[in-house]
Amino acid sequence: MGSEGSNTVRYRVRGGVATITLDAPARRNALSAPLLAELRRSFDAAGADGSVRTVVLTHSGPVFSSGMDLTQVADVPAADQPIVAFPVLLQRIWEFDKPVIAGVNGKARAGGIGLVAACDIAVAVPAADFAFTEVRLGIVPAVISVPVLPRLLPRAAHELFLTGETFSAQRAVEIGLLNVVTEDLDTEVARYTELFRRCEPNALAATKRMLRRDRSRPTMAEDFAAMAQLSAGYFAGDEAREGIAAFAAKRAPRWAE
Repeated sequence: MGSEGSNTVRYRVRGGVATITLDAPARRNALSAPLLAELRRSFDAAGADGSVRTVVLTHSGPVFSSGMDLTQVADVPAADQPIVAFPVLLQRIWEFDKPVIAGVNGKARAGGIGLVAACDIAVAVPAADFAFTEVRLGIVPAVISVPVLPRLLPRAAHELFLTGETFSAQRAVEIGLLNVVTEDLDTEVARYTELFRRCEPNALAATKRMLRRDRSRPTMAEDFAAMAQLSAGYFAGDEAREGIAAFAAKRAPRWAE
């Protein structure tokens, strides 16, 4: 994939960071079939590129994304229809082996919030705002509920899903949708990319899988046993030996050089 991307998404790799930019501002970065396809290709490219350590998902224009666009689907194959492609993309982001940061410099609505929620870290400017507008249009925020509900406080989820009310970036931090609100989005995103650069990539991927695990089924004893096995495997690995040696020598480990 070239650095210019397409006319709906731009893709660039620099300094170990893949920046994926939603770039259809005239359509409020609506999640059309072409945009979703380009997003999937961009994440596939970032996943396959060994030089990429972190992905940043951001946007051009005043709207991060206005949500699903179902107006241009007449000639699109069934697998690429937004109603099919969008959940596949959300799962791809949620399960991505590398850290993904959302940088929100404007409004996010409906499916756009699903993209934010699927990312590991979400940063926004104070002027950003959010709304689950589905119920006001006679539809249900069903697909996005999969990544969104694990992020939100239950009372807030009930209130905001059921009313469709617009809420601020500061409220989004308070309920768990965002990590940080900042006037300087680029600097805060860069701070996170630098933090991730110091982390060993395989350990990051394993930690992401650990965080996603289903804790509702096993007993506590079973969960402890599985996690002890995971921990022991990494303690015995070459990366852990390098990390511990670097810590003792007060130097950077090889992956952070």
